[in-house]
Amino acid sequence: MVQTLRKVAIVGSARIPFCRSHTGYVDQSNLSMLATAIGGLAEKYDLKGQRIGEVMAGAVISHSKDFNLAREALLDAGLSPQTPGTTMQIACGTSLQAALTLGAKIATGEIDSGIAAGADTVSDSPVVFGPKMQKRMIALSRARTTGEKLGVFKGFSFGELTPIAPSTQESRTELSMGQHCELMAREWDISREAQDGLALKSHHNAAAAYDEGFHDDLLVPCAGIVRDNNVRADTTLDKMASMKPAFDRKSGKGTLTAANSTPLTDGAAAVLLASEDWARERGLPVLAYLTMGAVSANDFAGGEGLLMAPTIAVSDLLRRAGLGFDDIDLFELHEAFAAQVLCTLKAWEDPAYNRDVLGRDTPLGSIPADKINVVGSSLAYGHPFAATGARILGVTAKLLNQREKNRALISVCTAGGMGVAALVERE
Repeated sequence: MVQTLRKVAIVGSARIPFCRSHTGYVDQSNLSMLATAIGGLAEKYDLKGQRIGEVMAGAVISHSKDFNLAREALLDAGLSPQTPGTTMQIACGTSLQAALTLGAKIATGEIDSGIAAGADTVSDSPVVFGPKMQKRMIALSRARTTGEKLGVFKGFSFGELTPIAPSTQESRTELSMGQHCELMAREWDISREAQDGLALKSHHNAAAAYDEGFHDDLLVPCAGIVRDNNVRADTTLDKMASMKPAFDRKSGKGTLTAANSTPLTDGAAAVLLASEDWARERGLPVLAYLTMGAVSANDFAGGEGLLMAPTIAVSDLLRRAGLGFDDIDLFELHEAFAAQVLCTLKAWEDPAYNRDVLGRDTPLGSIPADKINVVGSSLAYGHPFAATGARILGVTAKLLNQREKNRALISVCTAGGMGVAALVERE
């Protein structure tokens, strides 16, 4: 039996405002933020009490209390208890990968609707004790008599109480993402001035989008917050130039600063996907279609560049689609760091990189700057790791619909040397 694949409609999205960590959401958890975002989406499209085919969501920094996060969030959000929830994680690509996975299920008829979402909070990071103290606490929970309980602490030292905070270091290299990106910037000869310029443009584009009301129907208030608190309309290149290097403070060659890197951020976002019939039956809009995706990885520990894997995902996706950069109207490139975006753009133009890494006879080429992140991206809005993909997908669908453009390409880099790409089309 030959199965005809269905088109995957992007109905719309909702997210809570993103906040710099340890500011507006200090009392919020992954669960509370995710439930608020999904609840806002349900309110927006009259889905309260309704059964959705599946909710797929995750968080990168998660507690043991985040067990079954997607399921608990959808229940708190007011969806039907008959809605299943799947918790997944692929670092910063989590919610975009969730959308691609749900899209495949919708395309094959397994489900008719799905919500892809993600949340992350650094403000509520899990802090644990070392293995010695953990073993003592487990033993204490099993002790029955006073003697047994006292015996648990035999040989105890106060050093065991030193907490272990979560880290963004790559275990295979013991370098942070920022340190890896410094190496990339050095390899591709990306200047501090170019990085600051891209970051400034992101902030100005985001501020203009706010002024135009672009975000009015996308944001769901949370904990009294109604607007992203990282967007800086008044920032200047002079202000950015005054910032000191954040990841390479000793060599004198550091170019990544707090101004041209994404801040630690708390937030959540969600996107509603569906078959065309499901959307029409409920009188819901179809902004665009999620038509193709790709996931890639590289040997970052071997020196290939931690955040360069999206170059491969994009190349593979365009090859399968039979498209080139000239066929794309809008590019939404996640801005983990300004240098990461600039390295990616330079790599796509480089003949040797295209030949040796992407397996192309001719380079993919350059992308016009006025097609990239036209309403700003992560440098301006912030980057709650697992939420970023859903934010970008929702923005992309709205932009295509609003500006009557045909195609958009999404690219997201992730920890672990991976990348996620997606193609979104209006028809």
